[in-house]
Amino acid sequence: MVALASRLRARGTEATIVTPGATPESLRFVYGDVPAFAATDPASRDPLDSADAIAVLDTAERSRIGAVAGALDRTGGVLIDHHPPVGEPIVVPAIRDPSACATGELVFDLLGLDDEPIARFEADALYVAITTDTGSFQFSNTSVRAHEIAAALLGWGVDPEAMYRDLHGTLTRAGLALLRHALTRLEVDPLSPVAWVAVDHEVQRDLGARSDDFEGLVDYPRRLAGIEVGLFFRALSSSRTKVSLRSNGEVDVSAIAHDLGGGGHRKAAGVVLEDGLEDAIRKVVDSVRPAARALRGDADPR
Repeated sequence: MVALASRLRARGTEATIVTPGATPESLRFVYGDVPAFAATDPASRDPLDSADAIAVLDTAERSRIGAVAGALDRTGGVLIDHHPPVGEPIVVPAIRDPSACATGELVFDLLGLDDEPIARFEADALYVAITTDTGSFQFSNTSVRAHEIAAALLGWGVDPEAMYRDLHGTLTRAGLALLRHALTRLEVDPLSPVAWVAVDHEVQRDLGARSDDFEGLVDYPRRLAGIEVGLFFRALSSSRTKVSLRSNGEVDVSAIAHDLGGGGHRKAAGVVLEDGLEDAIRKVVDSVRPAARALRGDADPR
């Protein structure tokens, strides 16, 4: 979003970023001089009401764009997304390419930035998009093109060490306490290679944890030896739970998440369930178990 908006502004088009919710503190540094608002902020009404067109990036799900959806219905626009297409796009024209490692790759190529000088904050923003969606170039979606773009961005001044520190290398005290709490409650399904951690909303409140502090918790159950699918459950309230799903191999967690009302990638997906924490754990583990057991050639005991 930052790179696209900034390049549009450089070419004489007024462009403003509006996100469905608040931007995590750890990512605020990427905005540079681009005006940005959360759709929950009353100040976002003017850019949304006066927009001639809206570009929706990195999601094709109407439920994920919040209050922006109403403005999109009025203005139309364009969709740019690298998630596997599911259903009709929420707006056309739609550029949907799941072979791209990140929507940042699509924006880089659409803007023709291989040889065009760009500002440092634009390079930082694109690097963040690509490194986060490739797991710092560890995931299977890491491609030759991903590295080519990263090399070009390094040429425009991106500092990989500073990027790592800003994105992954710093924990708050609340985040460390949250990690300690979560790991003492790591559970493994006795019937399948599935593990998970769960955090109740009251614990989040007592620890003073922010949304940023939950980043990466799903990777701990996924890293456990012999596990095929790692899950993280975060209770948003007594009757609403956010779930992250990560696959180590052949289990398609995006299909499972989609069946539950969510979406994502084959190896990384998510969903918000209108269920309490324990019910959400039961529902998701029951949904994941057959595919995880099938990898071992086990019959589903149900």
